[in-house]
Amino acid sequence: MDRCGGYTLPEMVFVVAIVAATLGYGIPTFRDLGLDAARTREVNFFVHALYLARSEAIKRNGVVSLCPSRDGELCAPGGTPWHAGWIVFVNRDHDQSAVRDADEDLLRAYPARSAGSVLANRPTLSFRPFGQSGTTATFIFCDRRGDASARAVIISQTGRPRVASQDSSSAPLRCS
Repeated sequence: MDRCGGYTLPEMVFVVAIVAATLGYGIPTFRDLGLDAARTREVNFFVHALYLARSEAIKRNGVVSLCPSRDGELCAPGGTPWHAGWIVFVNRDHDQSAVRDADEDLLRAYPARSAGSVLANRPTLSFRPFGQSGTTATFIFCDRRGDASARAVIISQTGRPRVASQDSSSAPLRCS
């Protein structure tokens, strides 16, 4: 007796169940991978801005500041969130909170954060020519996953940033 090649209904159901289970497990993992990559990119942009400000302050023997900016040209009014974008500029008049005036050089503008928010304990940040920020600061990068996936950029008194998954006192990060 000659048999035709093919699959039985139970075999097909079994294969579809295996494929569905594999996709059900893998899709959330790929989504989280994409969110992790986006958060890492944004954190790296911010750390780059900090290193740029710190090195330019030393090189120029002056104050270089960062502030939130919606237009990439001027500091946004107080209370503007950092995820709206930020600028790095030479702060010739050393004002605190830092405000970019017409005669102050814009060194770099960073666009708004594509997804999520940035919580900060400082409205602006300035670096002095001896490499210090003069104050400690913490910036928390959050996305829709909440506290568990947040990352902090913690700036020491000497102006050195570090990335952490806990705050400076080793407590869990809070996105609210």
